[in-house]
Amino acid sequence: MSRNRDAVSSIFPAGNNVISVCNVCARVRYFVLLLMLICFAKVAAAADMEITPFNTFNQSPLVQIYGLPHDTGANIVLPGKFSITLNQDLSSNYTATSTSREQILLDGETYRIAFAARYGIAPRWEVGVEMPYLVQGGGFLDAFVIDWHNTFGLPQGGRDSAPKDRLLYSYRKDGIQKLLMDRSGSGIGDISLTSGVSLYNVRDIDSHDQLALKAAVKLPTGDSSFLRGSGGADVMLQLCGSSIRYSEWGSLGVYGSAGALLMSKGDVLRNQHKTFAGVGSLGIGWGPASWISFKVQLNGNTALYSGSSLDELSRNPLLLVIGGALKFPGEYLLDIGVAEDVAVATAPDVSFHLGLSKRF
Repeated sequence: MSRNRDAVSSIFPAGNNVISVCNVCARVRYFVLLLMLICFAKVAAAADMEITPFNTFNQSPLVQIYGLPHDTGANIVLPGKFSITLNQDLSSNYTATSTSREQILLDGETYRIAFAARYGIAPRWEVGVEMPYLVQGGGFLDAFVIDWHNTFGLPQGGRDSAPKDRLLYSYRKDGIQKLLMDRSGSGIGDISLTSGVSLYNVRDIDSHDQLALKAAVKLPTGDSSFLRGSGGADVMLQLCGSSIRYSEWGSLGVYGSAGALLMSKGDVLRNQHKTFAGVGSLGIGWGPASWISFKVQLNGNTALYSGSSLDELSRNPLLLVIGGALKFPGEYLLDIGVAEDVAVATAPDVSFHLGLSKRF
């Protein structure tokens, strides 16, 4: 069905959602150039920096409420040991699209902070829990994102003509209001119980290869009316793998995951959200020294909704994360990443990720 943008009301600005893959690639090139300048500093020999995935996922308000995998690493905590992680994601959403039957506007910011703990209960086995806290509001990033787009000549997609720092999530279909959220709020999100088992773990002086099976159950503990949860329970199962090679040039690693998500009937777009989705990730990283690494990662899943012609609901989401990790004394590891939507309108315009973890 063709898009009828001329008939959009004032809350659905025209000319949005047109960001090409080339624009995304341009941003990646700027980031890679910065990394190269940093790395021209002395490269340490025989670096042993582990290459681990970003512990983040799609923060779109209509996606993050489901049990997508948050931890796609193949590592399993040793028996009697703990792994503690504190993740923070700040995301700016703006997309507005209309057809003759449907109108959607997602304009707001999401701040998610999550505490996760994993414990090794036996050789090769671990269990864990993740407890998130979410804030949905108008935020403060609109001016920054607009300036960023102006600086690099990127399309604004209607953001520059929309009210600044507004919270409005709205979806109408066939004249019926299916979703409307325009009040800020904060609170506990959906808590997840996790487990994992190591299937393969071989390390020598030159390499480290791992394969693990991980599972999670997401509980409906968050308030779905404020999009802090879906209102239903989800079950996720995934196979995670990684391969790292060590040399005088540092550590080079690739990692990935593939799995499935089973969702129960929740409260958000109850008659349109699917009960099954495929999930996956793929990443590559380089650690030039034992204290630093640089990573690029793709997170994707099949569409979570049906019965819509809008990209925000029916298109398969794809998220690009670029950044790296720093290792500090005491075995603290800090992940720093910036994410954006490769498949336009399926994820936030931009998300900023910080993840601090420690094992003991």
